[in-house]
Amino acid sequence: MSPWEAVGVFAAGIGAGTINTVVGSGTLITFPVLLAVGLPPVTANVSNTLGLVPGSVSGVLGYREELRGQRSRLIRLGSASLSGGLLGAILLMVLPAGAFKAIVPVLIGIALLMVVLQPRLAKYLATHRSTPVTAEGGVALLIGVFGTGVYGGYFGAAQGVLLLGLMGLLLDDELQRINATKNVLALLVNGVAAVFFLFVAHIDWTAALLIAAGSVIGGQLGSRIGRRLPPTALRALIVAVGIAAMVKLLL
Repeated sequence: MSPWEAVGVFAAGIGAGTINTVVGSGTLITFPVLLAVGLPPVTANVSNTLGLVPGSVSGVLGYREELRGQRSRLIRLGSASLSGGLLGAILLMVLPAGAFKAIVPVLIGIALLMVVLQPRLAKYLATHRSTPVTAEGGVALLIGVFGTGVYGGYFGAAQGVLLLGLMGLLLDDELQRINATKNVLALLVNGVAAVFFLFVAHIDWTAALLIAAGSVIGGQLGSRIGRRLPPTALRALIVAVGIAAMVKLLL
C-alpha cells in the first residue's frame, strides 16, 4: 500500500466512523476504498469489520447519555445481535469466496435502496403504523434484530439503517435513544464477527489499523457534530461510493 493509498484508507475510516454513528452505512465508504487499493473482496470485508470495531466503541461512548435506563433492552436485543453476527461471520467463511463476490453487489444494492428510501420509510411508518409499539418491541423486533445481525456479520453495509427502521417501527421511544441502541447493537455484531475472524480469516492488518484509527476519530465526530450534516449530501456520498463498489465487483 502506497503512502497516498494509506491516507485514503485512513480518511475512509474517518468517514465510515462518522456515518456509522449518525445512521449507519459506513462500510459503503471503506469497502470500495479497500477494493480500490487491491484487497480481495473477502479480505477487504474481514479487515473492514475488524477496523470498524474501535469506531463503534467511540460512537457508543459518544451516545452514553442516551443509553441511560436501557440496560434491560440492550441485554435482550444484544443477545440477538451477538448470535446473529456470529452466524453471519460463519457463513462468510463457510460459503465459497465466489459466492461472496456474487452476493455482495446485491446486498450493496439493497443497502443503497434503504439509504435512499430511509426518510420516506420513516415518515410512512410514523403515520401508518398498524402494530402497537412497546418499550421492548416484542418477538418481532427480536427476530428482526437477529436477522440484521446475520446480515451484519456477513457483510454489514447499512445494518444501522435496517436497525433504525426496525426499532423506529416497533419501539416506543425517542429517536436519539433508539440511535444509541443501534450503535450498541452494531458494535456487538461487528465485535463478535471480528473476534471470530481473528482465528479463521486472513486479515490485512495495515488496512485494519488504518480504518481503526480513522473510525475512532469519526465516531467522536459523528456523536458530536455528525447530526448537523445535511442529510441529502450524506446520502448522496453513500450512494456514490456504493455504486462505485458495485461497479468494481461486477467488472
